[in-house]
Amino acid sequence: MKRFGFSRLMLILGLVFIYLPMVILVIYSFNASKLVTVWGGWSIKWYTGLLDNKQLMGSVVRSLEIACYTAIAAVALGTLAAFVLTRVTRFKGRTLFGGLVTAPLVMPEVITGLSLLLLFIAMAQLLGWPQERGIVTIWIAHTTFCAAYVAVVVSARLRELDLSIEEAAMDLGARPWKVFFLITIPMIAPSLAAGGMMSFALSLDDLVLASFVSGPGSTTLPMEVFSAVRLGVKPEINAIASLILLAVSCVTFLVWYVGRRAEASRKRAIQEAMEQTAAESWKQPVPQMAGAAA
Repeated sequence: MKRFGFSRLMLILGLVFIYLPMVILVIYSFNASKLVTVWGGWSIKWYTGLLDNKQLMGSVVRSLEIACYTAIAAVALGTLAAFVLTRVTRFKGRTLFGGLVTAPLVMPEVITGLSLLLLFIAMAQLLGWPQERGIVTIWIAHTTFCAAYVAVVVSARLRELDLSIEEAAMDLGARPWKVFFLITIPMIAPSLAAGGMMSFALSLDDLVLASFVSGPGSTTLPMEVFSAVRLGVKPEINAIASLILLAVSCVTFLVWYVGRRAEASRKRAIQEAMEQTAAESWKQPVPQMAGAAA
């Protein structure tokens, strides 16, 4: 019988510390009482009442829209930056470029948000754009912040790739852009998916940057929740948070299931290829020696 070691105890305590508040949140989302700290029985009225809360639902749709745009733009920019840092080894300003790419990782969000706010104000005065801060400015701010995470994730994957496959494709006449899209992109697809999911989560969760670069009518879900919590937690907040947890759990399970199916099919294809190769090798006639006929 295995002993209940210290590492297993720390694992259980860590999981309880992380997930117990979420479980309590889901339970209290079914609380019939208007006071979130007082249990009044089971009820689903706060879920049905979300449809009538147009302000809260509007902020949810707005946050999801911005998060989707941010994930797409961050993956595109971060992948290009990672490709330059890993494949273009020598060019002037490479160290400066690498520092600028990773700077948002260590820079406080307050400084980043204030800098972007001053930039948008200066652009509005000089160029006349943006005339007002809204979804576009939030999207630009979130993309600037999330592209750094994507660049780090994709760079780690690009450094592990075998360059001989790409070199062989170029030796056979494939152009660099065709090698990039048909060979490099499929090989780094898991890191692209991880960077996109990370960007989506960071954008959906961001409060500081959105507070600086947002305007009237562009309130995101974190801003709406923060404004409501300052006046007291409402039961609708627990309900919308529980729905977000459910959606994230379903997406995570779907990604895990698809990845598991893909890995199983890949192993099965490799096994079938090995068996077919072995069968063909047994069917081939054994070459006779030249002197056997004599």
